Amino acid sequence: MARHRGGRDDGRSGGGSRRKEEGGDNFDEIVVRVNRSAKVMKGGRRFSFSTLVIVGNRGGRVGYGYGKARSVPGAMEKGVKEARKRLINVPLVGTTIPHTVRSHFESSTVFLIPAAPGTGIVAGKAVRAAMELAGIKDVLTKVYGSTNAVNVVKATFQGLESMRSRQTVENLRGVSLT
Repeated sequence: MARHRGGRDDGRSGGGSRRKEEGGDNFDEIVVRVNRSAKVMKGGRRFSFSTLVIVGNRGGRVGYGYGKARSVPGAMEKGVKEARKRLINVPLVGTTIPHTVRSHFESSTVFLIPAAPGTGIVAGKAVRAAMELAGIKDVLTKVYGSTNAVNVVKATFQGLESMRSRQTVENLRGVSLT
């Protein structure tokens, strides 16, 4: 079988989704990336795993987490726990975002552009997971520079955090935007 990036040779991409109910909130989880690393010990290689997980309620609350452990389930659990600590609120205008956003992290730059209803999510895997779990249904995206999943997710979340709704801007400036 062909070997894929990330060291997995079993044909699975590690992009599963599941729903959890804790504390009355319904949050979905999507595993964006599973990475296997090895350190060489006296008795052979010792493997560890890191996972990039995004959680969200598909209604404007979304977060990401990065977990590392000796097993994949342990790394996922740590990632979900961290993601729940980092939840942010995303302003929505109908099914899209309020305005165009350009954000970057390290050498990854992400553009998020509002789209007309029915367009869908035009994005790669890392950005798509964040948009779906935030509840955004219509958006155009483009990633420039590095496509490293961790950096792309961090840039995406910086962009989502920097967005402001019309009402928020009016309140901050003390004027009416018409």
